[in-house]
Amino acid sequence: MKRNKVVSREQLVECVRQERAAGRTVAFANGCFDILHVGHIRYLESAAREADVLVVALNDDDSVRRLKGEGRPILQAGDRAELVAALRCVDYVVIFSESTVGPLLTALRPDVHCKGTDYTIESVPERNIVVGYGGRTAIVGDPKDHSTRELLARISRGR
Repeated sequence: MKRNKVVSREQLVECVRQERAAGRTVAFANGCFDILHVGHIRYLESAAREADVLVVALNDDDSVRRLKGEGRPILQAGDRAELVAALRCVDYVVIFSESTVGPLLTALRPDVHCKGTDYTIESVPERNIVVGYGGRTAIVGDPKDHSTRELLARISRGR
């Protein structure tokens, strides 16, 4: 099976089914990934260590705009997805439009739902969904010392 690709939700459900049938565990991470930076890489590499297969859910352009404000995203969803899919640690990327990844978690039931260090296990919004189907939540990555917002501010200041 070819990996490291951007897939539709329907294709992803089938891919995850096949991965499980082959005995592999699935980790799930999500985010906007507007301008890929070292914090994103460390988050995704850490998430990938939680299971055999890493699925990344990427916010579509409208949901990024709702979360981050006008002027965002900088890169369109298809470009962001292609960049994330090119990372060695990522197996599948799906673009989603909902305000949370709850529906995707329910559909995929990953073994591990990975969130960044700006969360605690208790503060992860989808924690009850994951607990409900018997999965676990992991806080992964390095301290939240990197952000796209700060990177954009530095670029606009010319440094």
